[in-house]
Amino acid sequence: MSNLIDFPKKLMLIFELLHEYYGDQNWWPSESQFETIVGAILTQNTAWKNAEYAILNLKEANLMAPSAIRSVDISVLAETIRPSGYFNSKAIKLKAICAFLEFYNDDPSQWESMNLRELRSQLLGVYGIGPETADDIVLYVANMPSFVIDSYTQRIISRVIPNLEVSKYDEFKALFENHLPPDAKLFNEYHALLDTHAKELCHKKIPSCNKCPLIKHCGSFLNHSTGKFDA
Repeated sequence: MSNLIDFPKKLMLIFELLHEYYGDQNWWPSESQFETIVGAILTQNTAWKNAEYAILNLKEANLMAPSAIRSVDISVLAETIRPSGYFNSKAIKLKAICAFLEFYNDDPSQWESMNLRELRSQLLGVYGIGPETADDIVLYVANMPSFVIDSYTQRIISRVIPNLEVSKYDEFKALFENHLPPDAKLFNEYHALLDTHAKELCHKKIPSCNKCPLIKHCGSFLNHSTGKFDA
């Protein structure tokens, strides 16, 4: 990783330009902390709109509660969340997180007073909860500064700051957390803005560079100016 890059300044510039362009994202869209947890699992390996359909099904079936998910037959649960894809696996994951929640009296607000690392470690011990989902829950449910990394974040940062010597989840996570203030509100908004930008302009194959608010600061564009990327 180049020692010539002022990462705190660069990362904040990216945030400020995206925020100026897109405005507040008001993420995570949910009616409760538990719904956010459910959404974090249902959106694994699928588009958010598919997770939303599954969430709506759960609400219509009166299953948007930990106790309800624990008691319902797993085949019924799987069919209810079918729109999210991988529904059999996700049904098991929902059962697992609800079993975990029982230790906290089904009250995820208790997590807000926990140590961040301890909570994240416990979540990673729950079946089906990987680093990204754990960070989703720590950030958006417990309101703690744990930066969420996904493919959108990796794509944008790797393009704007090319030749980074980072490739793994924890390395990207450290890039943000080591160079930004530990502010949950900032991490929340930053992650949401990166996701929006990836969906709107910084597409995987043919990004819309001419409309991009980062164009003057994007290393890949300035180096190649082709408008086509493999990343």
